[in-house]
Amino acid sequence: MAKTRKKVIDLDTYSKLDAYSIAMHEFYKSLRRAGFAVDLSLAIISDRATYPDWLLPALPNKIDSIPYEDDEDE
Repeated sequence: MAKTRKKVIDLDTYSKLDAYSIAMHEFYKSLRRAGFAVDLSLAIISDRATYPDWLLPALPNKIDSIPYEDDEDE
């Protein structure tokens, strides 16, 4: 019996979009394995607030605490 080799994936060659797509696909497959229906799995994936913190990196807080200054002269 011949041994089957698993495909080796080089994660350094993927773009951020590729990594995001792979994460979403794995999230969907895990929901389906856990017994969720297709429509409920898609609903969970479409709501970004339901993602686990470790699945996708958090967005940086780019809003400064400096108050907004109006540029118009009054």
